[in-house]
Amino acid sequence: MIIKPELLKKIRHSFGLNIYEAKVWLALLSKGVGSAGEIAEISGVPRSRTYDVLESLEKQGFAIEKIGKPVKYIAVKPSIVLEKLKNNTLKEAEEKAETLANLRGTAEYDELELLHKQGIEPVKSTDLSGALKGRNNIYTQLAEMLENAEKEIILVTTEIALHDELKVLKPICAKLQKHGIKVKIATNTSEEKIKQLSKELGTEIRCMNLNARFCVIDGKSVMFMLTDKASEKEEELGIWINSEFFASALKQLFEMAWQS
Repeated sequence: MIIKPELLKKIRHSFGLNIYEAKVWLALLSKGVGSAGEIAEISGVPRSRTYDVLESLEKQGFAIEKIGKPVKYIAVKPSIVLEKLKNNTLKEAEEKAETLANLRGTAEYDELELLHKQGIEPVKSTDLSGALKGRNNIYTQLAEMLENAEKEIILVTTEIALHDELKVLKPICAKLQKHGIKVKIATNTSEEKIKQLSKELGTEIRCMNLNARFCVIDGKSVMFMLTDKASEKEEELGIWINSEFFASALKQLFEMAWQS
């Protein structure tokens, strides 16, 4: 059986199989029911390895051992396999999330916090800067910066990126207002959209023709993005700088544009 490399690669990635498991499963699907010898011949996997691979696929729910001799295996319908894997993934994710949530307040977690505090205190504030790769990493850092704001948040963004950045800002808007933290948002979207968002967030938003993406926190730290919004082929990049000199300068330039 000739298997396209692209299909094999996708099957391995999507279903979490190694190369032999993917080949054997595809061969079994094409035959429906087969012995190790038959599957080895179709898949091109060495017969000595096919036995182990079929047992592995059975444990994972991709195949069922047929009753009787010689030993044969039945292919499980792909939709059933997919549903089972989805349920297993959700269950594992829930268990992992619960484990992480329960970690707070434990002696081990307190020790981690203490280690970080002891390590961070001697570090110069200007050394707390770095490059961030990937949208998840960027928005995780942005969320932390917003959470730790004490006086003022300045957010400049584009219409394309606004949707994702609001996902970070919306959950903490009430908290920011409660603590009296000023939030100024500038974007190049339509006036109608700005009025809607301003009412929804309870925050001042203005239309400014600035083709840029950055956030200034308390005039002390800055994050700016090097792309508008990553395309499928382009990884989003961000720079985080903890410099009061740079942040205050950028804040002043923003205020000039804000007031004009």
